[in-house]
Amino acid sequence: MDKPLCIDLYCGLGGWSEGFLSEGYDCVGFDIERHDYGSGGYPTQLVIQDVLTIHGKQFKDAAVIVASPPCQEYSYMAMPWSRAKNIAAEYRSGARDVEKLNALFNACFRIQREACEAAGRYIPMVVENVRAAQEWVGSARWKCGSIYLWGDIPALMSSTVHIKQPVDPRNRKKTGGWFYDNYKTSHRRWSSKSIERKAWSAQIAKIPLPLSRHIARCYHP
Repeated sequence: MDKPLCIDLYCGLGGWSEGFLSEGYDCVGFDIERHDYGSGGYPTQLVIQDVLTIHGKQFKDAAVIVASPPCQEYSYMAMPWSRAKNIAAEYRSGARDVEKLNALFNACFRIQREACEAAGRYIPMVVENVRAAQEWVGSARWKCGSIYLWGDIPALMSSTVHIKQPVDPRNRKKTGGWFYDNYKTSHRRWSSKSIERKAWSAQIAKIPLPLSRHIARCYHP
């Protein structure tokens, strides 16, 4: 019997897929780049492609779609800095295009709709992002700490999923492990495009295994 298929958009290091693989799915990840920083990248089949160029009809055989669109711009506008506040004000006033801001997020739901139309059935989708995204894309349907979810959220999430989340070391609270120790000693030397900075950001953004496994169990055929 074929395994159910999970499509993982903006897959990063594969936090979503690790949970789905452990629950008996096949997974295919899509990202604009390969996230491999020396400790292993995406754990299964990876397609390097801009998600904005994807048509959902190719996912007609999927059992579920998951996505973690980039959150950096939403997070930045929530910072207490003058430049961040000014950018947010420009979006609110219409000086900047909110549709462009939300393009990566909204692409998820377009792809889901196209996949459902091609399949002739409903294909559930779960989208993860940050709290600050809510002002621009609407209220999340579930949250736990820094994790906010949109789309087809299973019932009883808050009482069935217990996540121990890492704490952002920029808040001066220890997360443990290589990323905290390396950040603590080296962050002043990191540029925004350095491998170390990218590796740390990708690890912090990774979906916790208890959450991805729970979602996978809920949608297993």
